Amino acid sequence: MRDRSAKRLSTIHRVLYRTTRGLIGRRLVDNDMCLLTTTGRRTGKPHTVPLLYLRDGRRLVVIASWGGRDRHPEWYLNLLANPGATVQVLGERWPVVAATAGAEDRDVWWPRVLSAYDGYAVYESRTDREIPIVFLNAVDEPPA
Repeated sequence: MRDRSAKRLSTIHRVLYRTTRGLIGRRLVDNDMCLLTTTGRRTGKPHTVPLLYLRDGRRLVVIASWGGRDRHPEWYLNLLANPGATVQVLGERWPVVAATAGAEDRDVWWPRVLSAYDGYAVYESRTDREIPIVFLNAVDEPPA
């Protein structure tokens, strides 16, 4: 899929998710979806994307795959510049701080990621970069 097409679909997903408080767009490829809002590293403006996520207690786990492209997605580069962000799950929003999984955590989490969605194996085969696993740690107590 071309970048422009992917961005258009992402925009439609984001609008539907936000407007319906997750009633539409909360699941994709048999997985839960969230909205992640980062701060643009060049513009300083909010940038929101829908992402598949896994739960690990209070934190969410997201994958910076960008479909296996040879560069990291913009949202991930934004988090590297400013790890503070906001996440929305269904109608609830809360602040998070992002951290990229280190080697040991990645070894534990990558099989879980593949188990949740085997498309990540395809994405991994398309690129030479290591696809980052990102932990979104709640700043406040997230909704149950």
